[in-house]
Amino acid sequence: MVNVRVPKEIEERLEELTRLTHRSKSFYVREALKAYIEDLEDYYISLERLADKSSKRYTLEEVEEKLGL
Repeated sequence: MVNVRVPKEIEERLEELTRLTHRSKSFYVREALKAYIEDLEDYYISLERLADKSSKRYTLEEVEEKLGL
């Protein structure tokens, strides 16, 4: 269980969204957290891979050529 305090403006926007969609505030908070955590995980994976100097790097042109774009 997590309790979160948000600024009044965000709470008002969230309440409006719940009225428009008939979904709960909890639904939107869960979805937002899930998306944010996934983005952070991707970010840290990217940092790890960039730090690995032994891995091959590709230019945009190389990727486009390999994909036939």
